[in-house]
Amino acid sequence: MLYHFLYPLVDYHSIFNVFRYVTFRTAGAIMTALLLSLVLGPYIIERLRGLHVGQQIREDGPGTHMAKAGTPTMGGLLILAAVTGSTLLWANLTYRFVWLTLFGMISMGAVGFCDDYLKLRRQSSKGLAPRYKFAWQIVLGLGVGLYLYLSPGDVFTTRLSIPFIKWWVPDPGWMYVPLVMVIIVGCSNAVNLTDGLDGLATGPVIMASGAYTVLAYVAGHVAIARYLQVIYVRESSELTIVGGAVVGAALGFLWFNAYPAQIFMGDTGSMALGTALALLAVLTKQELLLVIIGGVFVIETVSVILQVFSFKTTGRRIFRMAPIHHHYELNGLAEPKIIVRFWIISFLLALISLATLKLR
Repeated sequence: MLYHFLYPLVDYHSIFNVFRYVTFRTAGAIMTALLLSLVLGPYIIERLRGLHVGQQIREDGPGTHMAKAGTPTMGGLLILAAVTGSTLLWANLTYRFVWLTLFGMISMGAVGFCDDYLKLRRQSSKGLAPRYKFAWQIVLGLGVGLYLYLSPGDVFTTRLSIPFIKWWVPDPGWMYVPLVMVIIVGCSNAVNLTDGLDGLATGPVIMASGAYTVLAYVAGHVAIARYLQVIYVRESSELTIVGGAVVGAALGFLWFNAYPAQIFMGDTGSMALGTALALLAVLTKQELLLVIIGGVFVIETVSVILQVFSFKTTGRRIFRMAPIHHHYELNGLAEPKIIVRFWIISFLLALISLATLKLR
């Protein structure tokens, strides 16, 4: 919005030329989202407390979590407000990828909101039935995949960038549609599974979205993309602003979500953020790199899959409890230590993912 109102004024004063630069507007988006989160946070926390929107604790979870019962949840509303407001303020709104990312994030946030609402209404840790959640995720994923397949921006829209390999960019054709669906469904659920301790999911989201902010800038800059031999995606330049807004909003939310948490993001936030990361991966043509960037989310998801598979086939559990962060809790590791160690791992994975830009 500022771009459309202020950049045209460059004819009157050269100072308005700064709004042409994606880097300047990304910095503005990060700071705006951060400030929105910090300013709106106390108000939203108090409102949620007044409405008795408290977290429902799963009965089979670690006993130490019972003390968290009643902590305000649905904090994802704060994240969505900050990301949306900041993006609309700083992005060039003529780029369709900006709207596609916002649409996907808000849509999945709405599904998560329904899940959180049902948990509160039933006073139970069980909300929206998994089949309905998966159904909406699949619909969104297929919708995005079909849109990109039927309305490609260029010949590389459905091609895949393979990490560490520069000479092979395969085109799966119509199979790209279900691939996009799998990425969106998988990432939104993976972030949701990780959100089990105070700030545990928020930290890796900051690292991952920060990495994708850099990747979006690289993919959207023709000279840098050519130099690093990555797929050039013209519209991804404005995704830098969206990624920056996610970073800022998550940082502001972490101010209140850090141990001991004053608010939880709930499925409203975790499913929205997971979808945002998935869309950033797809639209910057770094889909497969998401496995490395979101490595913490992958580990958490794999631990659940292995636990379920082992129990159903052998009747035995691999972990004391899944996702794996609960396993470490039950082994006596302090919650803050688990959280910070997962953050460190996520930071290292983000650095490794950015290193792949040169290791080709």
